[in-house]
Amino acid sequence: MNNTVSGFGKVNVDMIFRDMPRLPNLGEEVYTDKFSLCLGGGIAATLLNVGRLGVETNIVTMLSDDMFSSFARNEFIKAGANPVNLYTGSSIPVNLTSVILTPGERTFVSYGMAEDGADEQTIYQSLKGSTICGMQAEYLNVYRRLHEDGTLLVLDTGYIEDMSVESMEEYLKIADYYTPNRKEALKITGCDNEKDAAKRLSAYFKDVIIKLDKDGCLIYNEKGFTLVKSIDEYECADATGAGDAFLSGFLDGLYKKADIEQCVLYGNLTGGKCVSAVGCTTAYLTENELLNLAEKYSSQIIRIR
Repeated sequence: MNNTVSGFGKVNVDMIFRDMPRLPNLGEEVYTDKFSLCLGGGIAATLLNVGRLGVETNIVTMLSDDMFSSFARNEFIKAGANPVNLYTGSSIPVNLTSVILTPGERTFVSYGMAEDGADEQTIYQSLKGSTICGMQAEYLNVYRRLHEDGTLLVLDTGYIEDMSVESMEEYLKIADYYTPNRKEALKITGCDNEKDAAKRLSAYFKDVIIKLDKDGCLIYNEKGFTLVKSIDEYECADATGAGDAFLSGFLDGLYKKADIEQCVLYGNLTGGKCVSAVGCTTAYLTENELLNLAEKYSSQIIRIR
């Protein structure tokens, strides 16, 4: 093992137009003086924030020589994360999204290549030896091999319309942790409340974790139920990317061999910080800020029935 946190996934770059007075009609042009360019959500955004926490991080992804790939590459390097490029083509391999924010509404226009251009053997070789790897609902054979190697696997699926325990079982059996939100946990288990969902998922995980949005995060294990409350000091400006940011703090805790409650508290802190600004990766914590806040908010961990 090389003591790194890693993952494979395409990069998302968001072009954010804020405070637009309205959407343009056909043939019109509408201006704003509020614009930002930032990395969008996904595993690359999670690992960017892991790098910002001082952890040795490999982001295995698809980059080229275009301006958006160059932007992403520079963002990774500034964060202390190592971009590992698998793309050899000539197209723009990153996903691009124009985010148009008008009063009370948001509109998206996106671009993405149909093919990712990476084979499973190359992906596996690029991830091999990692201490921890973020996994998604793709490349099952890659994750099986990493599991056999002893890499700690953390599954984060996002919401899938037809997801169920049965359809996801092969991933659940090899993952060490799974980090669904409430909606995802209810959908995958078919339960109507998060406690029953947690008990169903305990067939696969020693520590079950369900994110409860503004209500914090639920843990279920041999100790029973524990609630790690959300952080009140963060006001939500944009909830986009909160789950990816939660995962960065959680992975940081696992990397530091913290107990599960502390890992979740770290996740609540990084997720809470993320939503305090517009953009998935705009607001973030440094390692010292995270540790100081974790000490300050240790009382957020509450045993419940």
